[in-house]
Amino acid sequence: MSEKINIDIVSDVVCPWCIIGYKRLEKAIEELGLQDHVAIEWQPFQLNPYVGEEGENLREHLMKKYGNSKEDGIRSRQQLTNLGEELGFSFNFFDDMKTYNTRDAHLLLDYAKSQGKQMVLQQRLFDAYFSEQQDISSRETLAKLVADIGLNADEAMSVLGDAEAEKALDKSQTYWRELGVSSVPTIVFNRESAVTGAQPVEVLKQILKEVYSQ
Repeated sequence: MSEKINIDIVSDVVCPWCIIGYKRLEKAIEELGLQDHVAIEWQPFQLNPYVGEEGENLREHLMKKYGNSKEDGIRSRQQLTNLGEELGFSFNFFDDMKTYNTRDAHLLLDYAKSQGKQMVLQQRLFDAYFSEQQDISSRETLAKLVADIGLNADEAMSVLGDAEAEKALDKSQTYWRELGVSSVPTIVFNRESAVTGAQPVEVLKQILKEVYSQ
């Protein structure tokens, strides 16, 4: 029997299905009583690395990237809002919502990991973007968010533009892409098996039971 299940969640801060996937995973872990037997680490995946500093209207971005119609977007937002409510997460979509370049956010998540606060920052970023309508590409906003979770903002923000931190981020993203990760969320168990997408709670429970019994 495995003493600890190491779980990597490859995700992006602006991915709504990533927070749904995590909340379902969290529920599966709780229902199995495995909270003390699971270690979760978030891994970087930039969905929109070429989006500029000003961001891009989310609805227009999805229409251009996936061919979604306005009606598709309305249905998707309502579906996500309903799923979020079921899982205790609030999606607060609005017409002028933008998608952003998340490179700085991922650099700060890596820093937060070194301080034992990656999970807290990840959830704070999800809340800021999806619930509070904040620009999570703004360095002023990011400095406030890291301070919100008790990190030294000046020290945290110093990693932005740091050559070694940038190199480490690129190496990590390349690692997961070379393993075949092409969409998020991808949830990896003990770096041996993986599932893609926001899987149902019962599916995740079955996987967790199988991995834990090994």
